[in-house]
Order: sequence, then structure tokens, then C-alpha cells
Amino acid sequence: MSEKFADGSWSTGLCDCFSDCPSCCLTLWCPCVSFGRVAEILDKGKTSCCLHGSLFYLLAGFTQLGGCIYAWLYRAKLREVYGIEGHHCTDCLVSFLCLHLSICQEYRELKVRGFDISAGWDGNVQMYTRGVTSAPEVEGGMSR
Repeated sequence: MSEKFADGSWSTGLCDCFSDCPSCCLTLWCPCVSFGRVAEILDKGKTSCCLHGSLFYLLAGFTQLGGCIYAWLYRAKLREVYGIEGHHCTDCLVSFLCLHLSICQEYRELKVRGFDISAGWDGNVQMYTRGVTSAPEVEGGMSR
């Protein structure tokens, strides 16, 4: 783990939205898109951004509580995956009381950790592997 993240804290504060205006604006006007992107990366591409965003939109649209619970689960997951100190109770409170700020902080956290959030999981895998999906074949096998 990089020294930058060794202390187990968030890389940006909850209210540091102005350090990344584009993601702040996206989260303010389209939280389902921001949430979907974060969730897709945390799920390592097993579920698409579109599915996560749509489910978030439906849950938050019918009952604000549903969207908050869904966001809370992924905030806790991000914190656990990256060893960020905290507690499920704190994740719950932040997700319920500051939903947009919470999603924006998660978005920024993944960006700081090297993800191009808009590229999705597959796009990030391709960028870091440069499209290599398997080891090169050696003609004739290995010999001495």
C-alpha cells in the first residue's frame, strides 16, 4: 500500500467538493450516475454502472430511505476494501444525512486511488493492462 494511504483515512474530506467540481456537479444533478460508477468499480465490473444507477434511481425515487441504504452498503464496502478507518454507524449516518456529499467523496476517493471513474471497470482494466488479456504463447514450448 502506498504511503499516501497508509494512515487509513479518506483522501479528501466529506465537504471537499470544490476540489473536484466536475464530479461534484455530476453528483448534485445526477447522483444515480455517480453512484452507479462507484458501485461498478467496487463490484469489479460484475454489475454494470447502468444497473446500479437505475436501481439507485428507483430506490431513491420511491423512498429516499431505499437509496440511502443502497448508498450506505457501498460506502461501507469502499471503506473496507481500501482499509479506511471508520464504522458502519458512521457510514450509515453520512449516507442518510449527507447522501450527495457521501457519494461525491467516494467518487473522489476512487479517482485519487488511480481510477478513471467514467471509464468503468473494464476501461480501467484495459488501461492498466494495455489490452493484454493472456500471456504470450511461445512457439515450440520452452527448451533449454
